[in-house]
Order: sequence, then structure tokens, then C-alpha cells
Amino acid sequence: MSTGRGTARTAAALLVTAAASAALAAPPPFERVRDSHRPSDAELLDRHGELLQRVRVDATVRRAPWLPLAAFSPALRAAVLAGEDRGFASHRGVDWPALAAGAWAQARGAPPRGASTITMQLAALLDPGLARPAGGRGVADKWRQIDAARALEAAWTKDQILETYLNRVPLRGDLVGVPAAARALFGKSPAGLDAVQGALIAALLPAPNAAPAAVERRACALLRAQQRDCAGLALETAVALSRPPRADPGPGLAPHFARHALATRPATGPWRSTLDARLQRLATRALREQLSALAGRGAEDGAVVVIDNASGEVLAWVGSSGPLSRAPEVDGVLARRQPGSTLKPFVYALALERGLVTPRSWLRDSPLQLASGDARYEPENHDRTHRGWVPLPVALASSLNVPAVRLATAVGVDDLFERLDAAGLRLEGSGGFHGPALALGSAEVTLLDLTNAYRMLARDGRWSPARWSLPAPAQDASRAVFSPDAARAVAAMLADGAARAPTFGFDSPLALRRPAAVKTGTSKDMRDNWCVGWTAGHTIGVWVGHADGRPMQQVSGTDGAAPVWAALASALGDAGGIVGRGAEGRDVAVPPPGPLAGPAAFGIESPGDGSVWVIDPAIPPSLQRIPLRGAAGRWRLGGEVLGEGEALAWTPRAGRHRLELLAADGRPMARVDFEVRPGWRAAPPLRRPAGR
Repeated sequence: MSTGRGTARTAAALLVTAAASAALAAPPPFERVRDSHRPSDAELLDRHGELLQRVRVDATVRRAPWLPLAAFSPALRAAVLAGEDRGFASHRGVDWPALAAGAWAQARGAPPRGASTITMQLAALLDPGLARPAGGRGVADKWRQIDAARALEAAWTKDQILETYLNRVPLRGDLVGVPAAARALFGKSPAGLDAVQGALIAALLPAPNAAPAAVERRACALLRAQQRDCAGLALETAVALSRPPRADPGPGLAPHFARHALATRPATGPWRSTLDARLQRLATRALREQLSALAGRGAEDGAVVVIDNASGEVLAWVGSSGPLSRAPEVDGVLARRQPGSTLKPFVYALALERGLVTPRSWLRDSPLQLASGDARYEPENHDRTHRGWVPLPVALASSLNVPAVRLATAVGVDDLFERLDAAGLRLEGSGGFHGPALALGSAEVTLLDLTNAYRMLARDGRWSPARWSLPAPAQDASRAVFSPDAARAVAAMLADGAARAPTFGFDSPLALRRPAAVKTGTSKDMRDNWCVGWTAGHTIGVWVGHADGRPMQQVSGTDGAAPVWAALASALGDAGGIVGRGAEGRDVAVPPPGPLAGPAAFGIESPGDGSVWVIDPAIPPSLQRIPLRGAAGRWRLGGEVLGEGEALAWTPRAGRHRLELLAADGRPMARVDFEVRPGWRAAPPLRRPAGR
């Protein structure tokens, strides 16, 4: 009995104190509270604002980005007000009748009734000093909360109070705010919450971690108070509350990129990157499709990078094959691996710049022995044969090992090492440590660095860092690594399909229908397979292999990474030419290609009129077919009809040939003359400038 009288006196004292008080402490401005909100997940956006990835950056709570009041469904708002504060629209921070009724009921020994308004709850959320103590609030504590609530009502609008409450209220487990709870419990945004889901969230507010059955009973009571039935509530409760709240990485398009990018930048709200979501999806799909095709040959990992040539912006960053990999967390874009023959273009660029060779030089492909420490180094070509004297473009484009090592020894491995480092490859060790094998990729590089180094060649030998944050920096960080003439000469050789044919054939994945300079590489024992190259607008790098370094089986340069590279290069649809120095020693520009969608609307697209093709008897005929492309019709070579359609492949024979494309009535629609020459067998010795 004395307890009841004491509680009644407490309630009366509270009401008297409240009526007498006039001093209200000023709350923080609404804008400051909103702008200081920090989500627990950093949201990574693409260059167009599309969500790419969410990354957890605060492990203590789960908070979603702040949402305006209009982003919460009417059903949710109605349920919250019905459960927590029916008089919210009319009171000034305190529901005095409810407060008095609660105190009176407690004085009579009835179960405690919640009387805190949404504004009072928010005041306690904004000021940790107003949090409810373990033993409950005393009169002074309660009054301070009331005082803060009245101050909030005086300074903020009702919409601002409700918006902040919905974004800040604690919910189940480590969830804070309705946006995080809606995403974790129901997999949707607050705008999509229906009446049942809204009632469930409102039912969690008084006791966020209550048993599912208790939450369901309270949610049903809220629905009935709104003249709604409880159909579907049991199933929704079971789905939402019977397991831990789900994590939501968003689309999950760029997990490795997000992890790397956010490690170099503070996570302060949504961040717009340089990536293009469409291209990221395309690169991911192309990589996985190719690795699925190689499933029986021991290749399960891969990575892709696409960089804009002009700006250096990274447009695609695929670090792993995802579900195909046994090590999906390894980022293949940043892992260091041996690049194989993809370092050869830099060897040739340095030799060209030094004047040791010209695009018209011939190099000797014959057995070679070099001292390497206490041992001898004897490089071999991929097919373990030698071709004698070969033109410089053929030696590079056909990826012959012995000529590349000869050039590396001529320029000096220390100088080559320094130039590779200047190209941004960040090699470990020294030139002397790697020796002549440096020319064949003995040093380890990352796919990102290697792709950006090829971009340097595409930009006339001028390097600048790749970047992945918008907007672009105002300061120019570019530097010259090779002379423009040397870079252009290498570009022309890497784009020369005829020079590439002795090793790769005329119809490999490297032979695009638009100009492109490209090089493949394979490390020792087929552990790593690379394809890197550029079109007029983009540089693309692809790596295929195993994250743990295991070798692949029968995966060549054109079988592994090249199909992925070709798919992306074709899809990008760059127009424009690769400018370089041709075989006759003069600048040439490959003309812009036709549209990717199909062959020329009329006439013969390939072979070109007056073109010269080169065959090598040492290569199987099946690898040396010449593509015949053009409008639909009948193809006739000399007096022989080869077939019909838009595209054929012809096994060449030496000589001068006339190719005709005939209409259905037999009338010639187009005619080209071209020549096929046998492979080289002898050549004059290598000439060097005087004094060299």
C-alpha cells in the first residue's frame, strides 16, 4: 500500500515539475544529425550512379544510408504510429494523459505501460546521457527526457522527427534503423514494405529481440487495430525472424575492386567509381563462360581489367571467376604472377628507341647459349624449332623467344629492368637477378600494372596512373617512358595479322574485325596465361590460370585468355586506327573498321585489295586459313567456286589470286586481287647503326 502511495506521489511530482519548467535545452540541428549519419556498409556506385557493391565497414552495427520520410511506405508509418505514438500528430513532445495514466496504473500495481512518445524516444537516441538506466528512470531522468523532447518539438518539424526516428531506432540484433531492418529481414527497401511487414517492424520496437511468437502476437494486434486481418503474418514472421538477419552485398558486381578501392579511401557514404556496370557484367560473364569451356583442362581462375586509353579510368575490374574458383577471395587483378611473353613488346620498344633495330630489320632465330651465373641459359621457342632469319615484326607478333632474348642482351638487362619499372610494373629484384630471362617474363607483375603499361604504348609511350575514382584529378601525372616512334612501331607490329600468322594463324581469336594491337603470354609450365592489348579507345588485360599456381593442361595463348579479350574488344566497338610504323619504315594508319554487327553491306571486306599474306610450311594448314568476309553471295577464286554465304575460310596456296563475289544471277558484285607468299627462309644479317 505504501508503494502505491509513493508511486502516486512520484507521478504527481513529475507532472508538477513539468508544468513549472520553462527552460528548454536547444537540440542539435536536424541537418547536422542527418549529415552525420554513417552507414555501416559503404556503397560503391558505377560511373552512372548504379549500385555495384556493398562492403561492411562497421562491424559493430548494421546501418543503411539515410532515407527521407517519403521513402518509407505509408503502411509502415501507420503501423509505427499505431504501436508507438497514436497522438504523435497532436502533442508537443509529451503525451501528458498517457504519461499520467501510465503512472496511475503502475501505482495501482498494474503492469507498466509505455508512455514515451516517439519524440521522447528520439531524444534518448540522440543523447546517450538520456538512455534508460538498467534499473529504470527516476523522476529526474524522466524529466530530462521530457525536457529534451519538448525542445525537439520546438526546433524540428514533425516530419523531421519521424524521419530521424525511423533512421535511428534500434531493431533486431545489430540492426539500427528501419532501412537496415527492411533490407536484412525482408530483402527490400522501406518503400516496398506492405502492411504485414510494416506491422512486424513496428512490433519489434518495444522489444527488438523478443521471441518470434511474441513479435507475431503484437504484430497481429497492430494489424487488427488498423482494421486489417493477420493473413500471411505467420509465414512472414517465420521467414524474417527464424534465422539471423541476412547480409546484403547488393548486386555483388565488384567485390574485389570494392575491397581494394575502399582500403585506399575513407568510406563516407555512397562513392561513385569509374567502373561501368554494363561492362563489368559483360567482363564477368565472358570470363566465366571461357573458364567453363576450359573446365577439363585445369583452368578455374581468371581476372579482367579494362582501362580507358585517354583518361586512365578503370572501367572493369573482375578479380575472380567467383563460383568457379576454389579461392574466390583472391584478387587476380592485384596478384603478382609471371607474365611470360607479354613483356616482349617493351624489349622491342627499347631496342627501337636505341636505334639497334628498325621495323625493317631481320633478327636471327637460331640456337643461343648465354652465361647466367654459374649456369648456361639456353632459351627455346614455344615449338622448340628455329626459323633462321625472320623480319622484326614477325619475331615480335609471332612471339619468338630467341630473338627477344637476343634483343634483351643487346639493350642490357639492367636498362630493360629500369625501363619496365618506369612503365609502372614495379618489379622486384634487379636486372642482374633475373638475367636475360627477364625478356620472357621471369619477373612477376600484376594484371592491373601490366594492362596500364600496355595503355602507355597505346598513348605513344606516355604513362599515367590508372585511376578508379571520380572526378578526375586536376594535376597531370603523366610521363614519357618510350619515344612516340618506338611506341607506334610496336603498335603496328602487334596489330599486324600477317606477322602474327606464322605462330597463331590468320583466324585466331586475336584476329578481330577492327584494328587492335595485342599480345599473349604464357608462364613456365602453363601456370599463367595472359592476353593484353588495345583498341583505339580501350586497353584490355585478361589473366587465366589457378589462384594457387597449379599448371594448366594444353591451354595455349589463344585457347586461354585470348577469347575473353577478343569478346570484350569486339563488344566495346571502338572505331579508329592503330597508328604505327609499317614494314617499309613509314608511318601508317589502319583505317577505321566497319560496324561490328555484320560484314560490309556490299562488296568484299576481307582480304583487302592488294593485300599480301604470308604462309609458313612449318605450320599446319588448319592454322593458316585466310578469312573471306563480305556481303552474302557466291565466292569464286580464279575459276573455282569456294562456297556461298557471308564468310568462309580458305586454306591459302602461294601465288597471286583474284577473288570474286558473285550475285545470285552470277554477276560479279566485287573483285579483289591479293598475293600469298611462302614463309621466310633466309635474310641479310642484322644491321646496326655505326658506332653501336
